[in-house]
Amino acid sequence: MDGTSSLWVTVHGHAHPILTQAIKDQVDKIAHTTLLGLANIPSIQLAKKLVEITPAGLTKVFYSDAGATSVEIALKIAFQYWQQHTDPQQRQKKKFISLEDAYHGDTVGTISVGGMGLVHATYRDLLFEGYRVPSPHCYRCPLGRERDQCNFACLQVVEDIMAEHNREIVGMIIEPLVQGAAGMITAPEGYLRKIRELCTKYNILMIADEVAVGFGRTGSLFACEQEGVSPDIMCIAKGLTGGYLPLAATLTTETIFEAFLGEPQEHKTFFHGHTFTGNPVGCAVALANIELIEQTRLIQHVQELAQMLSVEFERFKALSHVGDIRQKGLMVGIELVRDKETKEPYTLEENIGHQVILEARRQGLIIRPLGNVLVLMPILAMSEEELRQVLTITYQAIKNVTERVSQ
Repeated sequence: MDGTSSLWVTVHGHAHPILTQAIKDQVDKIAHTTLLGLANIPSIQLAKKLVEITPAGLTKVFYSDAGATSVEIALKIAFQYWQQHTDPQQRQKKKFISLEDAYHGDTVGTISVGGMGLVHATYRDLLFEGYRVPSPHCYRCPLGRERDQCNFACLQVVEDIMAEHNREIVGMIIEPLVQGAAGMITAPEGYLRKIRELCTKYNILMIADEVAVGFGRTGSLFACEQEGVSPDIMCIAKGLTGGYLPLAATLTTETIFEAFLGEPQEHKTFFHGHTFTGNPVGCAVALANIELIEQTRLIQHVQELAQMLSVEFERFKALSHVGDIRQKGLMVGIELVRDKETKEPYTLEENIGHQVILEARRQGLIIRPLGNVLVLMPILAMSEEELRQVLTITYQAIKNVTERVSQ
């Protein structure tokens, strides 16, 4: 059983006949066309559809081929937007704000706004500098506050930096609601909305990286919807094609788009492209994927499964070495600890997460760890019965391994 939607991408399951047929039908017409000075019918139709279903104000679509490239494009668009601003004072904006422990991809630009310290340490000398702010990690608060008494102290750090440095800050990039690779860190209610308000207050672009959280994962089509947030730039990928083909998109507002309009001699063009940008086969299956989401009322199904999960996780919390369970929709992180009272983590040498996923695999379930955090990202169309099987195997794998290690 696939408990992680392959790599967080599969929406309707593997070998779905409608998605497979959409690919076959498009290949029979044309498999590749460039978007340099041209367009193809699926790319036009998909762009129109994305503008209709994404948060209000996002009216322009720029295609690419992966989550990292969609973010790289967002960073370049945001930077160039200010460089071409009519107010010379705004051209001083050259730095970004990002969260500690953030993950936005593995290109040089995305690493620069990422927070995977040890993972990307080798490339430190290649990276550009910016401002880092604490993650809203309530279980392991980086500011040492208690969950119910912090009064959003981490947001105050964000505002302090914005207040002092807003004249040089291009934008703030954030994974809405859930920081996936950081260990499924779920932001407290209201955090995302407050970030939007601060960006507006200090004239800073808000970039929403919805690559992992988009297309139903958090219980709404896009995570930003849950707090009524419209970003200035939004990045989507992973679930865009239901996990069938590599395709990504970066959406922006009309205001940002207009900053790139001008006469040829003004050189305002956004000089960025990919060989497979707007690939018609990828766009065709993406359209079929979105249509299937709507026809099957998949978002309602995800909400029902999420409610079931929250109930079932009560028995997980009784396990001696489950320290925290972080859930938003069907995105789940189960943090294993040596000691629940002190939150003492297992050591790297014990490799507890890997031991548990191997135990689960022996019982027929594929899941993955992020250090001591077990990640559950079930296929969104999974039945309740199938999801209960996932939970049963996961529970038993945790129990077997942690009890064995403790002996």
